[in-house]
Amino acid sequence: MANIKPIETDMEHETALARIYELMDAQPGTPEGDELDALVSAVEEYEAKNVEIGYPSPATAIEFRMEQAGLSIEDLIPCIGSRSEADEVLAGKRPVTLPMARSLHERLGIPVEVLLREPAERS
Repeated sequence: MANIKPIETDMEHETALARIYELMDAQPGTPEGDELDALVSAVEEYEAKNVEIGYPSPATAIEFRMEQAGLSIEDLIPCIGSRSEADEVLAGKRPVTLPMARSLHERLGIPVEVLLREPAERS
C-alpha cells in the first residue's frame, strides 16, 4: 500500500480522486482495498475542510422531487397556482413565495430553506 498522507492541495485532491477511481473494484482486506479505504478517508477529511456543498436552487430541488415521485407539472398547480406560474418557477423566472414554499414542503417534503433561498447571482 502506498503511504497515504493528508491531502493539502487541490492537485493532491484530484490525484487522490483519480486513484480512488482506479481502485473502486479493490477487495476489502487486500493492499489495494486498504489503500482505497485510506484514500477515501483522506479525501473526506480534505473535502470537509475545503469543499462547500450548498443547497440546490429551488427549481432544481422541485424538479428532483418531481422526478423521484413521478410527478408532472400539473401536479404542482395546487402548490404554485397555475401552469404558467409553475413553468416560471421551474425556469427560475419566478421566485417561490412563502405560501408556495409551505405547500410544496407539505406536499413534496422539500425543505422550506431550500425553496426560499435566493438564486445565485450570475456573473
